[in-house]
Amino acid sequence: MGTSQPSVRQEPLHRRAVFTFSGSHFLNDLVTTGMVPALVVLYKQAFELSYTQSTLIVLLSYLTSSVSQPLFGLFADRKPRIWLYPAGVFFSIMGLALTGIAPSLPWLLLFISISGLGSGAFHPEASRGTHLAAGSKKSLAQAIFQVGGNAGQAFGPLIVSVFITYTGIKGLIWLIPVAIISILITCQILPWLKEQLIISQNAKSSKKIKGANNYIGASLLSCIIILRSWCQIGVVVFLPFFMDSLSVQQAEILSFVFVGAGALGTYLGGIWADKIGTKRLLIFSMLIATPFALVFPHVHGVLSVIVLLFFGFSVLSSFSASVVYMQHMLPQNIGLASGLAIGFGVGAGGIGSVFMGGISDAYGVATVFTILSFLPLAGALIGFFLPKFQEQV
Repeated sequence: MGTSQPSVRQEPLHRRAVFTFSGSHFLNDLVTTGMVPALVVLYKQAFELSYTQSTLIVLLSYLTSSVSQPLFGLFADRKPRIWLYPAGVFFSIMGLALTGIAPSLPWLLLFISISGLGSGAFHPEASRGTHLAAGSKKSLAQAIFQVGGNAGQAFGPLIVSVFITYTGIKGLIWLIPVAIISILITCQILPWLKEQLIISQNAKSSKKIKGANNYIGASLLSCIIILRSWCQIGVVVFLPFFMDSLSVQQAEILSFVFVGAGALGTYLGGIWADKIGTKRLLIFSMLIATPFALVFPHVHGVLSVIVLLFFGFSVLSSFSASVVYMQHMLPQNIGLASGLAIGFGVGAGGIGSVFMGGISDAYGVATVFTILSFLPLAGALIGFFLPKFQEQV
């Protein structure tokens, strides 16, 4: 036992690859999970939609992404196709760019679906690449990768606030150059990724965590991820409607505070998980988030910003840890594990947003925030039933 630990630590982290995957994750999530929820208020105005119709946009974006990610993951587990990595991020950005010229709601939903499918193709291959580049530092590599995505989610509302609110949705067409840049960023790492996949296939036992799949543990973990996602998407989508005394720009800046604090929490959570254990981090992060979630609907002014900051930091600090945890729950299917943790679980937030949209239409937006207040506590309670994984290499 004591002799195996040092040899594990000797496997180096491939920094260039990890930061490339993190950078492309930033671009992908900037548009899909960052800008799409923040754009709902502008789409609502442009197409004269109800709350329920507005959240249908988020649902379709997240549904096409979340349902497709585990499928792409299973597909990649059987035979990795590295071209899905650059193609996925390109279409996720291009799809959203085309919504800027959508003539009607059906066209808008079509372009949103293209963006979601691109994101679904991107995540399993990018997460697999991060896994291969991690060496012995799985939690740290996954934290860096997830911080890229969370930073994108944070900057999405900020871009909407400082740019799209002035240009209108037609300004989204400027994302086309970003889609082209994404190809340049992702394609340069493909030779390395292809080489690593060959090495991985020739030495599977040294590149994958040993053990059988734990489907019950994966199901419980998925429930926690779904609740966390409902909480995150609920805040980002409904904050502009809830704080109607603020301008759209001000509300989007608050969304940036929430998700930006979550990005910092994601990075630190990946480091803390190695020290206190992944299960403890999951439970503690949700428990710590609970009082901030309960207090937020009842505070105003500067205090609301402070509470929102701590709320985002705590509730999202388990993000990267939950991906590593899922990979330990499903060691035989790394692509599927990534698709569930990053895709299906997170994407289910889109489904929750539609339910919340219906509740808003019927009972008001304040009721939504009351419901959101109890989601972290529910996630923490489920966390107590999670199995502990044995870290085997």
